[in-house]
Amino acid sequence: MRVSQWKIKIIFTIIYLGVVALLFSMGITCIFRQYLGFVCPGCGMTRAMLSALRLDFAAAFRYHPMFWSMPILYAYFLLDEGLFRNKIWNYVVLSGIGAGFVVNWLLKLL
Repeated sequence: MRVSQWKIKIIFTIIYLGVVALLFSMGITCIFRQYLGFVCPGCGMTRAMLSALRLDFAAAFRYHPMFWSMPILYAYFLLDEGLFRNKIWNYVVLSGIGAGFVVNWLLKLL
């Protein structure tokens, strides 16, 4: 990956975090829930990640059981080629994470 692509991805990350902080300061923790009235597949992820950063993994798991997948997904975002040389493993890991989010979301909706 070229340096300019890294810069764009880092700038995108900073902008994203800025937007999240702005929404948080306005009291909007989830746009999906704010406007549609029910939880999104990622509801609780911010609190889960903050708990994980404090090394409180039990609380992180209670907030969102898929919190562990965020560093993996961010690595996929940064690395265009994926984490594994074999593309099949990339698809298996991403499909597993996607299925985990869907199952967690359906359980929250019940």
